[in-house]
Amino acid sequence: MDDLSATNPVFEIVLGTLIMIVIIFVHGVGIRAVNQRFSKSWIHMNSASPHWRINLLLAFTIGCLAALHFVETLLWATPVSLMGLIPSMRDSYYFVLESYTTLGEGTVSLPDRWRLIGPIMAMSGLFTFGWTGSVLVSVMTEFGKLDRVRARKGSMDPGRSDAVTTGPNQRSA
Repeated sequence: MDDLSATNPVFEIVLGTLIMIVIIFVHGVGIRAVNQRFSKSWIHMNSASPHWRINLLLAFTIGCLAALHFVETLLWATPVSLMGLIPSMRDSYYFVLESYTTLGEGTVSLPDRWRLIGPIMAMSGLFTFGWTGSVLVSVMTEFGKLDRVRARKGSMDPGRSDAVTTGPNQRSA
């Protein structure tokens, strides 16, 4: 612990950056796996697929993305705890969650000589949450396409009881 208490800011930044790179790499691998799983499931969806099945796929995808973030924060918390910077694993994990999400309540903190690690954790959270957000936009775009197909199919169905004729060849709900 004596060596760790005399930390050089350059070492602190390099170590934090290396861990951040690992976290972002893990996120990339995880995002790719989630995206591949979604794509393999999505190709079986069509306008006749039950809503519950489509919504279950969305919930599963969101759950996988959340689990990925929990794994990543655990990867941050482990060295923080093992190095004795915050001895309790629970407190280490709490600190990492605060930093990673940029909540920053500050009820648990790193020793002063290691405080540059917190903002690096926040940077990794910004990168990974941004990436996750882009995946969710992509997923929701697919849902929107399916909704448009369903809407077109529904508006063209002459047997719909809620359809109202608005013109010679047009119907609207």
